[in-house]
Amino acid sequence: MRHLYSLLLSLLLPLVLLRLLWRGYRNPAYLARWTERLGLWRRPLQPVDLWIHAVSVGEVQAMQPLMRELLTREPALTLLVTTTTPTGARRLHALFAERVRHLFTPYDLPWIMRRFLSGIQPRLVLVVETEIWPNMLAACAERKIPVILANARMSPRSARGYARVGNFTAPTLRRFGWIAAQSEADAERFIQLGAVPGRVVVTGSIKFDVRLPASLRDRAEVLRRGWGVNRPVWVAASTHEGEEELLLSVQRRLRERFVDVLLVLVPRHPERFDRVAALVHRAGLAMLRRSDGHACDADCSVYLVDSMGELPLFLAAADAAFIGGSLVPVGGHNLLEAAALAIPVAIGPHSFNFDEITRRLVAEEGAVQVKDAEALARLLEAWLGDAAERTRIGEQAFAFVERNRGALQRLLVLLDESGMSSS
Repeated sequence: MRHLYSLLLSLLLPLVLLRLLWRGYRNPAYLARWTERLGLWRRPLQPVDLWIHAVSVGEVQAMQPLMRELLTREPALTLLVTTTTPTGARRLHALFAERVRHLFTPYDLPWIMRRFLSGIQPRLVLVVETEIWPNMLAACAERKIPVILANARMSPRSARGYARVGNFTAPTLRRFGWIAAQSEADAERFIQLGAVPGRVVVTGSIKFDVRLPASLRDRAEVLRRGWGVNRPVWVAASTHEGEEELLLSVQRRLRERFVDVLLVLVPRHPERFDRVAALVHRAGLAMLRRSDGHACDADCSVYLVDSMGELPLFLAAADAAFIGGSLVPVGGHNLLEAAALAIPVAIGPHSFNFDEITRRLVAEEGAVQVKDAEALARLLEAWLGDAAERTRIGEQAFAFVERNRGALQRLLVLLDESGMSSS
């Protein structure tokens, strides 16, 4: 079955490269070092201790506490992180500069993966969340390199897809040394799909272990004074195509009650910044872009964040947050950064990427799930008009995060058992 997968991937490679070219047309960063995806590197590869595959910004951010802990324990440790997106690469560089190496993830073809592993010779491979690559796992097995699926999640929708090719999925999952699942439900789905039960453990989500910089609150206070301490402010974080129009309609409705309300709009993908700016102009709302560098005065209705890696700062400066990718069927994004800042969180109906965390946070009254933009507008109207209610929900959210910390330490134990211990 894996041979058929490899054949199909080889046949599809021209289309994959055309798609990369198209993405590069819209965002030139995709064409930077594109040959790395084909297993062609500018310089010879160097051996590393640990290879972490993190798809994009979210996965890089999630693995940040782990990488910092490993480098603190063993400063000479060599880490390589691969991403599929340039935004993930930029976020990694912003966090670690040259201390952590980066390459774009090579395509999962047997000859590419063999060359890649022969070059980097990792002691251990860590794959983040749902990246299950059959040829990479097979090549690691050939070299007896242990592989851990960390912060692993498996949504019901994804499980149904994998189950359709169960004869292929089961032997692939059995190649993982450990599957460190975020929840009991995730663990059960992996086991049902064929993972070895004794190698599936529930560690929780490492995203609960986020540690925000001590200076964040001070910087947020300065930012908020510039916006206006008494004006209502809400953040729409990680928004997607088709979602901004809905959120701008929510903002127009809020302005009927709060004339100076500010929407801080943070699109998920940088190649969309200009298109989102055009949407705001068409909506007739006064806008300032982060890149303009000007003060956001009372006349500004939408503050467009056209930068990367600053979301925690804007969440910390806001009264409430909406998590994007959830009014459209993308599946939502991480709620926990806002919750860790004691910010009340709203999320739309499409939350399958973070189903378990969303369900539990809503049950703890640290977040509210809304069915559509109309319900979001009503909720924000209530929150922005009631500081006591915002505080109550924010405190519940913060307490939920604090109770669920610990995944980082449990994951470190698995890494040590798999050969990463310096002793």
